[in-house]
Amino acid sequence: MPLLRSAFIALSTNKPLRRFSESSSLGRRLSSRFVAGLEIDDALRIAESLNNRGFLVSLDSLGESVTSEEEAQQSAGIYHLLLEEIKSRGLRANISVKLTQMGLELDPELAMKIAVGLTEHCRATGSFLRIDMEGSQLTQVTLDLVRHLNAREEFRGHIGIVIQAYLHRSEADIRQLIDEGIRVRLCKGAYQEPASVAFAKKQDTDINYVRLAGMLLASPIYHGLATHDEVMIEAAKSFAQHNNIGPESFEFQMLYGVRRDLQRRLLREGYNVRVYVPFGREWYPYFMRRLAERPANVLFLVRNFFRN
Repeated sequence: MPLLRSAFIALSTNKPLRRFSESSSLGRRLSSRFVAGLEIDDALRIAESLNNRGFLVSLDSLGESVTSEEEAQQSAGIYHLLLEEIKSRGLRANISVKLTQMGLELDPELAMKIAVGLTEHCRATGSFLRIDMEGSQLTQVTLDLVRHLNAREEFRGHIGIVIQAYLHRSEADIRQLIDEGIRVRLCKGAYQEPASVAFAKKQDTDINYVRLAGMLLASPIYHGLATHDEVMIEAAKSFAQHNNIGPESFEFQMLYGVRRDLQRRLLREGYNVRVYVPFGREWYPYFMRRLAERPANVLFLVRNFFRN
């Protein structure tokens, strides 16, 4: 399994395969299980359907590492449109944004300016901006930007961050984020990282995930636990029950198209469940990382590819 995971992560950066996949009907058909569609209307339609079934939603316009300020501003424009649609349609949804899609690697000041504009829009519409975490080389700058924005009183409660449990530094980062009142989405992590910065063994990541989840649940802040691992989910539920933490105090977060049975079960049990709904034409890196995270998804795709 580690070799398969490494292979899919390597494929996620293969530019010729990405160009072929994103332009072919075969590639789009394969990705449709995990990607809501190519256009904004596709994602909004699915978000509305999920809301009607009791789920919360996080909308993500796929794309990363833009090459110009114009591309960064175009990406930001999609999110501003999403925020207006969320408000006008009364959706129980927020947005998730990658800073490299906002120009971070071109100009950190550009990314900051765009993030400020999005957070202001979230405040004006009563929504919430989640800043996604990317590779470890961007961890510190991402934390710095979110902490800087959260320090502005008018933005508190409208911006949050993602922390990856496989990084050695994450416990210290979470302590600081809790102290500053910042909402966290905890995930395991989906990038290939050296052993110097991340746990190499899954069991070590799992142990750390449970530890960090306990820290988040014990805090007075509303956090999200992003996992499809039933062992992690049961550990979180057990911690909450033993510490009299009500299910309204946090949410489980799961990916569109992954473990729908588990999503429905958690909802029936009274937990808040937010479905992460990605959409857009630049879906290939995201799709490959989903296969890397859970190789069982490959078997699912093979079994269902020829079904109607």
